[in-house]
Amino acid sequence: MLRRLFVTTALPYANGPFHIGHIMEYIQADVWVRFQRMLGNEVHFMGADDAHGAPIMLAAEKAGTTPEAFIAGIAAGRKQYLDGFHISFDNWHSTHSPENAELSRGIYARLKEAGLIYTRSIEQLFDPVKGMFLADRYIKGECPNCGAKDQYGDACENCSSVYEATRLVNPYSALSGAKTELRSSEHFFFRLSDPKCVAFLREWINKPGRLQSQVSNKAKEWLNGEGDKALGDWDISRDAPYFGIEIPDAPGKYFYVWLDAPVGYFASLKQYCARKGLDFDAFVRPEKSKAQGTEMIHFIGKDIIYFHTLFWPATLEYSGYKTPDQVNVHGFINVSGEKMSKSRGTGISPLKYLELGMKPEWLRYYIAAKLSANVEDVDFNPEDFIARVNSDLIGKYVNIASRAAGFITKYFDGELLAPDGNNPTNTVVYASEESLTGDYDAREFGKAVREIMRLADLINQRWDKARPWDLAKNIADPGTKKQLHAVCSECLDAFRILTYYLAPILPETAENVAIWLGLPTPLRWSDLRRGIGRKMGPYRHLMTRVEEKQFDALLGLPAAPPAKEQKTVSDIPKMSVQSHSMADAQRTVPAPISIDDFAKVDLRVARIVKAEHVEGADKLLKLTLDIGAESRTVFAGIKSAYDPASLEGRLTVMVANLAPRKMKFGLSEGMVLAASGEAPGIFLLAPDSGAQPGMKIK
Repeated sequence: MLRRLFVTTALPYANGPFHIGHIMEYIQADVWVRFQRMLGNEVHFMGADDAHGAPIMLAAEKAGTTPEAFIAGIAAGRKQYLDGFHISFDNWHSTHSPENAELSRGIYARLKEAGLIYTRSIEQLFDPVKGMFLADRYIKGECPNCGAKDQYGDACENCSSVYEATRLVNPYSALSGAKTELRSSEHFFFRLSDPKCVAFLREWINKPGRLQSQVSNKAKEWLNGEGDKALGDWDISRDAPYFGIEIPDAPGKYFYVWLDAPVGYFASLKQYCARKGLDFDAFVRPEKSKAQGTEMIHFIGKDIIYFHTLFWPATLEYSGYKTPDQVNVHGFINVSGEKMSKSRGTGISPLKYLELGMKPEWLRYYIAAKLSANVEDVDFNPEDFIARVNSDLIGKYVNIASRAAGFITKYFDGELLAPDGNNPTNTVVYASEESLTGDYDAREFGKAVREIMRLADLINQRWDKARPWDLAKNIADPGTKKQLHAVCSECLDAFRILTYYLAPILPETAENVAIWLGLPTPLRWSDLRRGIGRKMGPYRHLMTRVEEKQFDALLGLPAAPPAKEQKTVSDIPKMSVQSHSMADAQRTVPAPISIDDFAKVDLRVARIVKAEHVEGADKLLKLTLDIGAESRTVFAGIKSAYDPASLEGRLTVMVANLAPRKMKFGLSEGMVLAASGEAPGIFLLAPDSGAQPGMKIK
């Protein structure tokens, strides 16, 4: 049965551009949404700016403009990010909108009718110069515990104590510097601690599948708290001056941003429904949505669990709206194990990423490969990013297409054979359909990626075992030609299946593959077994490699010195290189080299695709090496130690950036590494199991 889904991401605060944490959340939600669309489900994917609050009012004042103009400027910059990273929202709106004002006031009125709104006087610190009550972040003073000066209004950075802002000694406004005054004000509260709210939330939280176990446990901890940790009522008002929605019949009082912000999900949906001619109530009213089978799905970060598992569902329940069916929580994103920081060079600007020409699908793939259904932080590591993208996407996935396409074009004019339903390769690839369907639906994207890359390895192994380069040498033989045609068609059809599997993550590449192979679009999961088209178009490169210099620019690191100042491998002290094989390299006592010298040697994992004797050469074997994105020919002086047949298929290590060397027997495009000593014997180096062609060795 097909599903009807109303999906949202957390609303970004409209006081600045998107950061990498926003993009991570949007990628997670977008991959899931695209997969649901591939299944044929009806999906309505909503986003909006959280555009109210004192910080925006103050930021606009500092910028010399109005809050309305300020948030409009922020909104104007959103599209370049969303389009740039292929985020497929159906609608993007704002909480500063007629729809949000109407919905927020209606919710407030119904909560009031339910007896869940009350007022009481509270004391707050007031800035007499700015004429406003101050949030803790805008108050400074002396710590009441250790006496440290210039501490903020909620915690001391010196002694780590936590306190009420009213306990600060000699408090002053961080906005104006003025001495603060303690004043009283009438505030509106939502009675979250009401027994009927608590009873409802206990039942809501415990519904299987609604929350991850970590989130459910945390919500129960808050719900079951006692004493000073007991569930408290929620202050839903702020005093003027404030940029927000004014509370009905309460001049000078405004809804606190956390009342109207989540309502922005509904406001965006309402605007969208009006544009599309859809029934808004069928999505958000319990009876209608149940009849339509509508599901409400939220994607949020772990820092806003409290609001989305307690306050939000309770306000919806007692204002007559449908409550969320699922709240999917993710962790934070760190850079190389550290919290993001521009000063430490660990801040990543998504816009700069795009401006540098870095591919959005590199990031989509890397993020997806790191994500699971758990509430876990994601570590963004530039070296891991480069290795994963170049090895997986270029060295495994795209490698299948680039290897087979040339043969089909050259020998068969682009014609493909219809898939053989009995071929073992596709049988294995199809066998993962059910598990991948479950992984995508459960947001286990990292698990899905690992399985897809396992399949890519199997297809590449099938290619290597078939040795199409040898078959092409005997193309005049009809039987051999037919065999070559079958192998290439089989591998390209398997590549087609992988493209369907990767389409939620790589939508642009999948679309390009569909055009090239003549697949029906949009890609649907139900078309997986339709088989490949009979004629392919001209092959064009599907994806480029990531370069280290791109990350240097992204992170603001200094550029590498000019090429004329760089040393080559042959410049490293006391190392002589003979016949492009380290087996013949002889050393004296080596002079020390720097880590920078070593870093200039590009060591790569290579698979020996083919090994053969070289006529007229006593020491050399000719090796054809697969290093992920390309093949290299290397002449190595290891003939005395190895039979060529024993080498094919095994992994070794090569120097990939050694200048090509013209030899009597041909061009040698690198160097393999081997060990030797005073005793007889040459020993080819091999990486540990699990290494893949193209991986960089450091």
